[in-house]
Amino acid sequence: MRIHYLEIVTKDVDAICATYAQLHGVTFGEGDVGLGGARTAPLPDGGMIGVRAPMHEAEEPVVRPYLLVDDIETAAKAAAEAGGEIAHLPMEIPGHGSFAIYIQGGIHHGLWQL
Repeated sequence: MRIHYLEIVTKDVDAICATYAQLHGVTFGEGDVGLGGARTAPLPDGGMIGVRAPMHEAEEPVVRPYLLVDDIETAAKAAAEAGGEIAHLPMEIPGHGSFAIYIQGGIHHGLWQL
Protein backbone atom coordinates (compact mmCIF):
# COMPACT_ATOMS: atom_id res chain seq x y z
CA MET A 1 0.00 0.00 0.00
CA ARG A 2 1.46 3.34 -1.09
CA ILE A 3 0.09 6.86 -1.02
CA HIS A 4 0.65 8.33 -4.47
CA TYR A 5 -1.07 11.69 -3.98
CA LEU A 6 -1.84 13.54 -0.77
CA GLU A 7 -4.48 16.18 -1.48
CA ILE A 8 -5.11 19.03 0.94
CA VAL A 9 -8.14 21.24 0.30
CA THR A 10 -7.98 24.50 2.25
CA LYS A 11 -8.98 28.12 2.00
CA ASP A 12 -5.40 29.12 2.92
CA VAL A 13 -3.29 27.47 0.21
CA ASP A 14 -0.27 29.77 0.48
CA ALA A 15 0.05 29.37 4.25
CA ILE A 16 -0.20 25.57 4.09
CA CYS A 17 2.38 25.42 1.28
CA ALA A 18 4.74 27.69 3.23
CA THR A 19 4.41 25.56 6.36
CA TYR A 20 5.06 22.28 4.52
CA ALA A 21 8.01 23.87 2.71
CA GLN A 22 9.51 25.05 6.00
CA LEU A 23 8.84 21.84 7.94
CA HIS A 24 9.61 19.29 5.24
CA GLY A 25 11.80 21.08 2.70
CA VAL A 26 9.43 20.53 -0.24
CA THR A 27 9.07 23.03 -3.07
CA PHE A 28 5.61 23.74 -4.45
CA GLY A 29 5.04 24.73 -8.06
CA GLU A 30 2.30 26.86 -9.55
CA GLY A 31 -1.28 25.60 -9.68
CA ASP A 32 -1.94 22.56 -11.88
CA VAL A 33 -5.23 22.99 -13.76
CA GLY A 34 -5.57 19.20 -14.17
CA LEU A 35 -5.53 18.81 -10.38
CA GLY A 36 -8.10 21.49 -9.60
CA GLY A 37 -5.48 24.24 -9.42
CA ALA A 38 -3.46 22.41 -6.77
CA ARG A 39 0.05 23.61 -6.09
CA THR A 40 2.07 20.39 -6.07
CA ALA A 41 5.40 19.24 -4.71
CA PRO A 42 7.15 15.95 -5.54
CA LEU A 43 7.82 13.48 -2.74
CA PRO A 44 10.95 11.28 -2.48
CA ASP A 45 8.99 8.06 -3.12
CA GLY A 46 7.71 9.30 -6.51
CA GLY A 47 4.37 10.51 -5.18
CA MET A 48 3.28 14.09 -4.70
CA ILE A 49 1.44 16.40 -2.36
CA GLY A 50 -1.09 18.89 -3.70
CA VAL A 51 -2.66 21.85 -1.91
CA ARG A 52 -5.67 23.53 -3.47
CA ALA A 53 -8.57 25.80 -2.65
CA PRO A 54 -12.14 24.43 -2.59
CA MET A 55 -13.52 24.20 -6.13
CA HIS A 56 -17.02 25.30 -5.08
CA GLU A 57 -18.70 26.87 -2.06
CA ALA A 58 -19.99 23.56 -0.68
CA GLU A 59 -16.57 21.84 -0.71
CA GLU A 60 -15.24 21.50 2.81
CA PRO A 61 -11.55 21.47 3.78
CA VAL A 62 -10.19 17.93 3.72
CA VAL A 63 -6.96 15.94 3.69
CA ARG A 64 -7.39 13.05 1.28
CA PRO A 65 -4.75 10.37 0.65
CA TYR A 66 -4.94 8.59 -2.72
CA LEU A 67 -3.64 5.04 -2.57
CA LEU A 68 -1.96 3.63 -5.65
CA VAL A 69 -3.89 0.73 -7.24
CA ASP A 70 -3.28 -1.45 -10.29
CA ASP A 71 -6.86 -1.27 -11.61
CA ILE A 72 -8.99 1.76 -10.67
CA GLU A 73 -12.31 0.22 -11.80
CA THR A 74 -11.76 -2.98 -9.80
CA ALA A 75 -10.57 -1.05 -6.74
CA ALA A 76 -13.56 1.34 -6.80
CA LYS A 77 -15.95 -1.61 -7.13
CA ALA A 78 -14.26 -3.37 -4.19
CA ALA A 79 -14.47 -0.20 -2.08
CA ALA A 80 -18.20 0.06 -2.79
CA GLU A 81 -18.76 -3.64 -2.02
CA ALA A 82 -16.94 -3.14 1.29
CA GLY A 83 -19.38 -0.39 2.28
CA GLY A 84 -17.75 2.71 0.82
CA GLU A 85 -19.89 5.36 -0.84
CA ILE A 86 -18.44 6.32 -4.21
CA ALA A 87 -18.19 10.12 -4.20
CA HIS A 88 -16.39 10.36 -7.55
CA LEU A 89 -16.39 7.62 -10.17
CA PRO A 90 -13.06 6.71 -11.76
CA MET A 91 -11.89 9.45 -14.10
CA GLU A 92 -8.72 10.01 -16.09
CA ILE A 93 -6.67 13.16 -15.60
CA PRO A 94 -4.51 13.56 -18.71
CA GLY A 95 -0.84 13.35 -17.85
CA HIS A 96 -1.49 12.16 -14.29
CA GLY A 97 -3.44 8.88 -14.38
CA SER A 98 -6.90 8.05 -13.10
CA PHE A 99 -8.53 8.65 -9.73
CA ALA A 100 -11.68 7.83 -7.78
CA ILE A 101 -12.96 8.93 -4.38
CA TYR A 102 -15.02 7.02 -1.85
CA ILE A 103 -16.23 7.90 1.62
CA GLN A 104 -16.33 5.36 4.40
CA GLY A 105 -16.66 5.94 8.13
CA GLY A 106 -16.96 9.66 7.46
CA ILE A 107 -13.45 9.71 5.98
CA HIS A 108 -12.55 10.57 2.38
CA HIS A 109 -10.37 7.97 0.64
CA GLY A 110 -8.80 8.28 -2.80
CA LEU A 111 -7.68 5.69 -5.30
CA TRP A 112 -5.06 6.42 -8.00
CA GLN A 113 -3.94 4.43 -11.02
CA LEU A 114 -0.91 5.48 -13.08
